[in-house]
Amino acid sequence: MATIDDAANAGGPRPRSRRMRGGLVTIGTVAALLAAMGLTVLGLGAADNAVASYDASSWLWSTARSEMARVNGVTARVDTRVEIPAARRHPMQVTQTDRLLILRDLNTGQVSSLDLATLQITATTRTTPGLGVSVALHEDAAFVVDAVQGIVRQLDPQSLTPVGEPVRYPPGITGGSFDGEGRLWIAVPSEGTVSAITAAALPSAPASAAAGAGLSPKQVETYDVAEASHELVVSTLDDGVAVLDRTAGALVTVQRGQVRPTPLTMSAPGALPARTSGPAVPVTVPGERRVYVVGNGGEVRVFTVPGTGDRLSPAVAWAGRFYCADEASGTVYAFDANGQLVDTIRGKGTGPLELEVRENHLFVNAPDSATARVVDDKHQVREVDKYANDVLGGDPPPAPTPPPPPKKPKVGKPGAPRSVTAAAGNAQARVSWRPAPTNGAEITRYVVEGAGQRVQVGANQRAVEIKGLTNGETYRFSVHAVNAKGDGPARTSNPVTPTAAVPDPPASVTAQERPDGTVLVRWPAANGQGNTIAKYVVTATSAGTNAPAGESRKTELVVPAGELEYGTQYAFTVVAVNDRGAGSAASPVSNTVVPYAAPDRPADLRATTVADRPGTVAVQWSPAGANGRPVTKYLVDVGGRTSEVTDTRATVDGLGNGQNVTVKVKAVNEAGPGPEATATARTVAEPRITVTGSSATATSATVTFTVDAGGGKATCSLSTNGEPTKTGNCSGITMTGLAPGTAYTFTVTASNAAGKGTATRAQATDALYGIATCNNGPDGDQRTYCNSDVDGRNGNEIFSVPRQDNNRQVGWAKPGTRLKAYCKKSGENVDSWIYNNQKQSTWWVQVEYSGKNYIPWAWLNLEGGDNINVLPTC
Repeated sequence: MATIDDAANAGGPRPRSRRMRGGLVTIGTVAALLAAMGLTVLGLGAADNAVASYDASSWLWSTARSEMARVNGVTARVDTRVEIPAARRHPMQVTQTDRLLILRDLNTGQVSSLDLATLQITATTRTTPGLGVSVALHEDAAFVVDAVQGIVRQLDPQSLTPVGEPVRYPPGITGGSFDGEGRLWIAVPSEGTVSAITAAALPSAPASAAAGAGLSPKQVETYDVAEASHELVVSTLDDGVAVLDRTAGALVTVQRGQVRPTPLTMSAPGALPARTSGPAVPVTVPGERRVYVVGNGGEVRVFTVPGTGDRLSPAVAWAGRFYCADEASGTVYAFDANGQLVDTIRGKGTGPLELEVRENHLFVNAPDSATARVVDDKHQVREVDKYANDVLGGDPPPAPTPPPPPKKPKVGKPGAPRSVTAAAGNAQARVSWRPAPTNGAEITRYVVEGAGQRVQVGANQRAVEIKGLTNGETYRFSVHAVNAKGDGPARTSNPVTPTAAVPDPPASVTAQERPDGTVLVRWPAANGQGNTIAKYVVTATSAGTNAPAGESRKTELVVPAGELEYGTQYAFTVVAVNDRGAGSAASPVSNTVVPYAAPDRPADLRATTVADRPGTVAVQWSPAGANGRPVTKYLVDVGGRTSEVTDTRATVDGLGNGQNVTVKVKAVNEAGPGPEATATARTVAEPRITVTGSSATATSATVTFTVDAGGGKATCSLSTNGEPTKTGNCSGITMTGLAPGTAYTFTVTASNAAGKGTATRAQATDALYGIATCNNGPDGDQRTYCNSDVDGRNGNEIFSVPRQDNNRQVGWAKPGTRLKAYCKKSGENVDSWIYNNQKQSTWWVQVEYSGKNYIPWAWLNLEGGDNINVLPTC
């Protein structure tokens, strides 16, 4: 099947990520959604899908989860969610209507059409990969805009087949959005014009719309809005278009055939949203943190956005208010029509914020977080949990701590442009130059002077044709840059003498991007028309930009790595210059290429101990810059153990316990592996215990200690022979139920995933004493009962067994004798009657008396409260 590129005769490679109008999703969507049968959806059938699509819904992308969520603006809830396998941070442009969703994968160039009623792909086709091609959709009209080649082609949105012939412009156009009346607006910076295209009516059979069938889109309106080579930014309106001339500092609106410029006093470049709703157009100047609102009558109101830094997204007009997102803080500020701050919508993180007005709602999506917000026409803000109910997968990795804000650079006037060169033509000259140093403030324009002319060109238009010159006269031209601080110094070109004797341009140009980041541009030798070709001058064109790429005396030029932005589409033209300094017209434009190189070093590499697994390290990092080709995998080396992963995390085991390991991570793309990021980590080690002290009572002992858990989670216990092990916290453990006056050796054990560590401590319990107690009574024999040992029973008798057995009596303790107690043992019941306060018990106490023997507890009062329970059982 012929692709769009085949039909437009445009070739091409691949890109790197940049946010575009609409959400960013991934080509995995195509595979995932093709299986409407394999979707993870929340209870919607085809009929429900159609209703939900119409009912104020918008598809929103979640980077960390690699999934799309369809958010209903009325309920502020997700009604359908689709996981996109292996598509994290894979950029895609999303363009949607009530019935259709068109996806363009920036990495492959594939365009896919999804019917929202059935959630099925109806067609796919390919475009040149990378930044520089965009897709526009309005009702039943779809267009692919190739800004680099200047080709605008209509598609049938269902079949994605080309409709008729494309509309062709000079290379380097901008814009490509529909206004509310269904006109597609395109700006041509090289001409300073803007034009509208209307779609051809679609035939009943897609095949009849093929190129050459007489059915084609038409360029219906063209307006002059700026001087040639000014830098232009486009925002379509409800009826017409607004064009920001960044070079002249003016907003030009085109409505119903009327062109109205409004000068703005901006000191830095401004930005517009791709689409503006309502009569007032907001122009955001991030460098000033200001928004200039241009009213329908040309009146201008200016308001300042709170905060610091220049990471402001273009303000969006919605329901009489203006919403401006600060991506550095994750905050959206809302201003009323008078520029008063009326609401501050705070997010839960930082990073990109995508604002789009759809179906009478403003959707605010943070693709790098779990949340989005919906604002209705009454300005009620509601939060949407895109991960609600945890339907898909695990939580994404935590966002790394944002780096501290960079120090503000010293701001001054720009430096002089580099390499200012001029080439003569027939009654004209071509002047080109390299960028001037910005000195802390973005360049707003360049000024070219010479031959009595003063020409201003956009900051991204570093080549200009100076016409109206006289052949035979010699000219020099000076170029200087302008920023918010004023005009910088000028640099003067070589002298040139226009002549009619100019060489022919090269007949064709080809370009090839190479894995080392360079681009090889080739062309056949030009006809010098009798003069020698001295050099060739090469110009690079991207969306809305023309700039010199270099000069060569050969028929090829290698553009050095880093000169062109990786992941952005470029095409090239070549001018031949002869030995008299006369230059040809520009050659035909080359094929489109997308420069690329090996990925950047992975950022924020963190390697940590896995506390509950032996010999294991967890590694996590932020994605590496792709540099023009998608990162296909990461090479992870942990202590010599290598693995390949596609995610931004890995867990590596089998490393041994207590090992210090070096972690290395490289990203890989089509160009090969990039530079490695390194970190160190230690696997969990066996615990180490340091005993810090011990103490005891008569029946308990406490051991205090510290534990180096080795990076793991330790549990601790205390043990000694003959006693059950006691667990406790890892700072001190008390063991009870010990025998008084006994020497013990205690072992402290700490355990974790890597094993055990032990330490010992000797500690004796305190001795426990009791007083042999027998108090004489008041009458008769009672008055002498306790005075001495007598035949028969008497108080304070001591036996070798826990019973009153005369044959086993070993002695008698005089009342008041202090006896060392060891333990208790159940035996014969003894009643002390009146001689010890009626104390009666079956407990006997083992005491130190001619060795270890027993006395009835009835006759022994234990010190410290006479609590028999403090004694262990013998």
